[in-house]
Amino acid sequence: MSSVKADPALTEEAAQDLLRFIDASPTPFHAVAEAVRRLEARGFRRLDEREAWSVHPGDKVYVVRGDTSVAAFHVGRVPPERGGFRLVGAHTDSPNLRVKPRAPYTRAGFHQLGVEVYGGVLWHTWLDRDLSLAGRVVGLRDGRPAHHLVDFGRRPLLRIPSLAIHLHRQVNQDGLKLNPQEHLVPVLSLEREGGMELSALLSEELARTGVTVAKEDVLGYDLCLYDVQPSTRSGLRGEFLHAPRLDNLASSHAGLSALLAMPGAAETTCGVVLYDHEECGSRSMQGASGPLLRDCLLRLCAVQGEGRADGLQRALARSWLVSADMAHALHPNFVDKHEPRHQPLLGNGPVIKMNVNQSYATDGEGWAFFTALCREVGVTPQHFVTRTDLACGSTIGPISAGELGVRTVDVGSPMLSMHSIREMAAASDVGAMVAVLRRFFA
Repeated sequence: MSSVKADPALTEEAAQDLLRFIDASPTPFHAVAEAVRRLEARGFRRLDEREAWSVHPGDKVYVVRGDTSVAAFHVGRVPPERGGFRLVGAHTDSPNLRVKPRAPYTRAGFHQLGVEVYGGVLWHTWLDRDLSLAGRVVGLRDGRPAHHLVDFGRRPLLRIPSLAIHLHRQVNQDGLKLNPQEHLVPVLSLEREGGMELSALLSEELARTGVTVAKEDVLGYDLCLYDVQPSTRSGLRGEFLHAPRLDNLASSHAGLSALLAMPGAAETTCGVVLYDHEECGSRSMQGASGPLLRDCLLRLCAVQGEGRADGLQRALARSWLVSADMAHALHPNFVDKHEPRHQPLLGNGPVIKMNVNQSYATDGEGWAFFTALCREVGVTPQHFVTRTDLACGSTIGPISAGELGVRTVDVGSPMLSMHSIREMAAASDVGAMVAVLRRFFA
């Protein structure tokens, strides 16, 4: 497995493939659709939660819940009670702006769309960007509600203009202070150009993709704003990645890539679960606090196991979960914000994240386990601990560990500009994380 990291061609391809994955995934709906496309191209078949499952050793299967979460499994040769599970958890959602139900209104000669802030957005990074819309539309089709993906195809539709410095002379000295209700409202068009009806706009865009939904039949939607600028590379040697949604599509991509790279079934059932709603607390039917993963593991134990009532508990006692979420790299302009002896660097490989108050699930055993995996592929892990005088963020790791009772380690690739509309990472870290997760599944 060490050749996975050592081969420069594989490392470069992993970085480029991540950018393709992100550009295909402007919303969690699109991220799951892209994951499904990749899974099915490698022979995975969809399981319907409404039906009885038929699963055999070596099968490759997946489940979608809520259109924004997906769990995929390469079923092991040994029943889970004796082989356990090897699982990678990540999330499909990222902080952004989302359209309100009664969004359109006019003010000061502009048509605008009311938006809500989703997750911990760095507000100022959304100013003066070319923005578009994507998400899910629910409309009547043949008399029944049907779900349709919509994406305005990187067409710049919206913009949140900043206030000129001439009208706020002290902004650079006092700092920019934004009220999200008043100051984060994008403009769509000039009022004098005529009326604007969002349902009509959605109907027209669906028609471009061959889907016919009359504007009066648009019953609901889940729409996200996103930056139309494609993901790219920078640096003297192209060593940096600049992209939206690196947190946490980079981890979703790494787990998915590792699962798809398995040459065949292992003894242990290996799986990836990509949750929605991590950025707002995971409390939903398709979030980490919901029963998605437990439901899947319970049913896999039932159809492939030995028929005992304690099958899931026995399987989980033999299992590991790697909670993969991006990590804070050392910022060269804000070095004092980092714990002095735990300062991950861009390009230096995967980061093990620890917090004794359980904001991360890693303990000494998980630390050792992931370090051993890294060593087996020629990678030296880094470590992150938040400064003792700063609050610590969290992940799906403690939630999953508490819900399932499974050994869990929290890791991630280092990045800068976390929760910005455009984030930054190192190209070489992509292949390193994939290599370690491939070893985990092996």
